[in-house]
Amino acid sequence: MLKYLDQIHTPIAKTLSVQKVSRRAFLGTSAAFAVAVFAAPRADAFPTWETGGTAMPNGLVDDPMVFVSIDEDGTVNLVAHRSEMGTGSRTTLPMIMADEMEADWARVNIIQAEGDEPKYGNQNTDGSRSLRHHIQAARKIGGSVRTMLAQAAAAEWGVPVDQVVVSNHMVSHGSKSLGFGDLAAKAMALPVPAHEDIAYKPEDAFRYIGKGEVQITDLRDITTGEAVYGADVTLPGMKVATVARPPVVGGKAISFDADAAMAVPGVVAVHELPYSIPPAGFAPLGGIAVVADNTYAAIQGRDALKVTWEGGPHAGYNTETFMADMVAETEKPGVVLREQGDPDAAFAKAAKVFTRTYTQDHMAHIPMEPPAALANFTGNAMEIWAPVQSPYQARQDAAKAVGLDEANVRVNVTLLGGGFGRKSKADYVTEAALLSQAVKAPVRVQWTREDDIHHSFYHTASAERIEAALDDAGKVIGWRHNSVAPSILSTFAPDGGNQFFIETGMGHVDLPFDIPNVRMDNGKALAHTRIGWFRAVSNVPRAWAIGSFVGELAHDQGKDQRTMWLDLIGTPRTVDPVAEGYPENFWDYGEPYAEFPIRTGKLINVLNMAADGIGYGKSLPDWEGIGLAVHRSFVSYVAVAARVKIINGKVTVPEMHMAIDCGYAANPERIESQLQGAAVMGMTVAQHSGITFKDGAVEQSNFYDYDVARSTNYPNNVHVHIVPYGFDEHPTGVGEPGLPPVSPAIANAIFEAQGKRLRHIPMGETI
Repeated sequence: MLKYLDQIHTPIAKTLSVQKVSRRAFLGTSAAFAVAVFAAPRADAFPTWETGGTAMPNGLVDDPMVFVSIDEDGTVNLVAHRSEMGTGSRTTLPMIMADEMEADWARVNIIQAEGDEPKYGNQNTDGSRSLRHHIQAARKIGGSVRTMLAQAAAAEWGVPVDQVVVSNHMVSHGSKSLGFGDLAAKAMALPVPAHEDIAYKPEDAFRYIGKGEVQITDLRDITTGEAVYGADVTLPGMKVATVARPPVVGGKAISFDADAAMAVPGVVAVHELPYSIPPAGFAPLGGIAVVADNTYAAIQGRDALKVTWEGGPHAGYNTETFMADMVAETEKPGVVLREQGDPDAAFAKAAKVFTRTYTQDHMAHIPMEPPAALANFTGNAMEIWAPVQSPYQARQDAAKAVGLDEANVRVNVTLLGGGFGRKSKADYVTEAALLSQAVKAPVRVQWTREDDIHHSFYHTASAERIEAALDDAGKVIGWRHNSVAPSILSTFAPDGGNQFFIETGMGHVDLPFDIPNVRMDNGKALAHTRIGWFRAVSNVPRAWAIGSFVGELAHDQGKDQRTMWLDLIGTPRTVDPVAEGYPENFWDYGEPYAEFPIRTGKLINVLNMAADGIGYGKSLPDWEGIGLAVHRSFVSYVAVAARVKIINGKVTVPEMHMAIDCGYAANPERIESQLQGAAVMGMTVAQHSGITFKDGAVEQSNFYDYDVARSTNYPNNVHVHIVPYGFDEHPTGVGEPGLPPVSPAIANAIFEAQGKRLRHIPMGETI
């Protein structure tokens, strides 16, 4: 253990207290108490896959010295090992620990974990899995602490432990009582109880879990401007760097004027970063870095470089041509991913074949906080501060880049000013590490908004062709869907042009409709830019296409949207993947299908909740319409009912109802907030998000030409309906699944309001 890692770090401009003590010192602290994550769940309430010992398949850890400590004054310190970007994981998991522990939330202090997966378990904050994977572990932590405090008090008073009461930060027996701090030292000397020796609180005794009354722990700091984000951290002697990166992926600098950059006051160094393009993973894009005393000088110095770039292998990439090629690819047979029944025969005998194609541009994540990272390389060690979704991956990448053992690198996680998948790829951290090593000083790499839009890991573009075969009665008897999109795999490996099983498992091969004859194809599309994770990933184009197609099919068949959806979903059933022709490698969001099967009754329920909530079927004024869409993703079910009002050609959304089935709602406040955020982001995706390329370079630059939903036009009233469950229903996902059904619901509503069918996103703000 490095000595500097055992110190308290207090950067200059804003206080970022990153507390770290050695295990030996921790054990020797007389008033400290620690207890572990234990993964073993209640067998009757949680999936069997969460049980086990040290190496659990979902990245849980059962080290008894990791997540909880209690100070002499009774302050309970709880470690949050996931990154906070608005989802509330930094609050919700500690809240569950505190509830089961019977800690007073007002006396809880949350400590953000550094990037260290061997210690904390999986820290990759993505896939809406923080609560899904860790809720029972969090209860086990709190239950262990409460049990050990009770045992310590029982020994102190010489009474049976089952007569000791632990409640609201106090331990009592009759008239005797002690605070948590009074018992911490004695409790820590006891063995951690086995799972079966913990009497978990009954659900009706929960103080915080499921109540929706605990606000996110950083709310005050965020609203008052005191929250610490990546660009807020400073160190003595720190330099700031900006980087001129190739406008076309794969291009390199032919020439640049370092002398002109050095002539700018405040510029201290110019360095050429190593070039690395896909399939080299999350390595830097490469470019010319200008290091200066401040951000302004660094930007001015970069402008003075006068870089001449070679085009590289993707200089011919043009969106219009590429999109036309993808559409043409959808019209040819692709790789068959799912085959059920005899689709060829169904289409051959069909009374009618209904076909539509839907497209989507690349999208940038545009988090409010552009990427930023501060690195301090000190020769034999390095410390980093950054807003990252995958802190341990960032640590490994940075260590490799500067030639250090990862044990000598520490990554401190700041709050993320938005992430949406972009900050799971920490190329900006590696840039800071390399530059700090080069200039022998702390360096913060600061991306501008233009950098963020020009050089992201973009959401893939797509073309989706869907065909339905109908019989004489208008019943859908066959379904074909050819999905064509560049794959995220191109970021990691040589590009074969086809998507991989994780992408195809997101709303494509898992179509839950009760149709006897189905074929799902995947055509080829080679990537010409960096493709990365985006909120809800491939569910966005699939839900866009399927939801819009259902709306069009309803109109063609003279049915209302709800009836069309219900006809296609069929009677409630649990989908049998084998019987319905799913591929053997069907990806159910990383979960065992036996524990998280597709239940179409849940789709029906949320669809009806959203439709009933908005009053679907009611008479509306001219230029208004209601659109419906429903989608399963990240093992949750979300329906959207959007009311559109067109005012002088401008599309507005005065009302939206969103219904979610996410299993047990441990923190309803965050669920509601996440869905409201998804509504706003969904409107941005529907109307504004569109990255286009000309001669290999991104055409957009900033919010003036890559717009977002603004306060002047966003979903005004978003009503969230949460399907209620008891604690015996496992939580599923929330952060990602709210986004996909928003765009098709809006498109269907536009058609109802104005009669124009839009089949490409972004659709634009005006009709």
